[in-house]
Amino acid sequence: MKCGIDRLLEEPGLRKPLAGRRIALVAHPASVTASLGHALDALAACPDLTLTAAFGPQHGLKGDKQDNMVESADTRDPVHGIPVFSLYGTVRRPSAVMIDSADVFLFDLQDLGCRIYTFVTTLLYLLEAAAATGKSVWVLDRPNPAGRPVEGTLLRPGQESFVGAAPMPMRHGLTMGEMGAWFIRHFGLDVDYRVITMAGWHPQREGHGWPQARVWVNPSPNAANLNMARCYAGTVMLEGTTLSEGRGTTRPLEVLFGAPDLDAHRVLGEMACLAPDWLDGCAIRECWFEPTFHKHAGRLCSALMIHAEGPAYDHHRFRPWRLQALALKAIRRLYPDYPLWRDFAYEYEFERLAIDVINGGPSLREWVEDGAAEPGDLDAAAARDETAWREEIAPLLLYR
Repeated sequence: MKCGIDRLLEEPGLRKPLAGRRIALVAHPASVTASLGHALDALAACPDLTLTAAFGPQHGLKGDKQDNMVESADTRDPVHGIPVFSLYGTVRRPSAVMIDSADVFLFDLQDLGCRIYTFVTTLLYLLEAAAATGKSVWVLDRPNPAGRPVEGTLLRPGQESFVGAAPMPMRHGLTMGEMGAWFIRHFGLDVDYRVITMAGWHPQREGHGWPQARVWVNPSPNAANLNMARCYAGTVMLEGTTLSEGRGTTRPLEVLFGAPDLDAHRVLGEMACLAPDWLDGCAIRECWFEPTFHKHAGRLCSALMIHAEGPAYDHHRFRPWRLQALALKAIRRLYPDYPLWRDFAYEYEFERLAIDVINGGPSLREWVEDGAAEPGDLDAAAARDETAWREEIAPLLLYR
């Protein structure tokens, strides 16, 4: 399997349209070649390319910013002497100065296949800026580690944010190259767009999206492995709660929750009573952890660990969004007065609850809080949206 960056480097014919044009690279730590060299260094070493700028998304070009809403400053690359612009600092949309730094923008970000992962929105903002200025955007495509499954309700109109760019479900099933094509069609953008496709990526075969021979490099500080990438479309909801998502431990965003004042064993039992089939496709293990920072730092937390890996993993039965929703529903039923929802500024949204921003509307929170609402109610609403999304994206799939 070859990623877009490797094909661009190996095939001179693909680079030919870039001759004489100024090139900028949008990258992060996982923007690596098959030999694990960084794309910035590899492109700078090509004598037929003129690299004039680099851009870093959330967490920075170097991936050094740990938490959400920790901004990166513009810098200058000490090796290549080019400006490094931050798309998660004073701006999140490229400014006029940034766009003027290049003619072609190579977008080489490893995604997790989840709407809330902000690299998706960064791609949209770049496409919109390029369309307004006559610039070109090339996506150097990479695998979607979560594979093709689609899950979750669609983001509702008026609920857009930096973690919700458009009406898509939480788990969208697309590569970034395919997502760019959907953005262009959905928003009617007139932009010079090209995808350098992967060679040999087969999302339905062994690995289910992530080739087993491919080394995992963290695209962001808390995306530590493939298990996290598979779980993330569910566990990211914990960022909108008072429950720990495992930040401050070595396995962040791989737990259904952690809290010092909840009984994980009871919660798991309640989940099994409410919707036992929503537990399918993975192994769930009771565990304990003590975060060294972030929520519940220094306190022993009772927790449930998800293992979407090994012999218990079933790619087509594992539904992390429903699994996480079920955990929240079980907690509310067992602990009716528990202060579940975290009220704080989340990704520059200051009015709405974070859990609503994450889910693209209040419907999931309302389902959790409604004592009469059953798992079948949420399942039916999500199934309608999932079917509609699959039909909408079918013509855009580049890998079949």
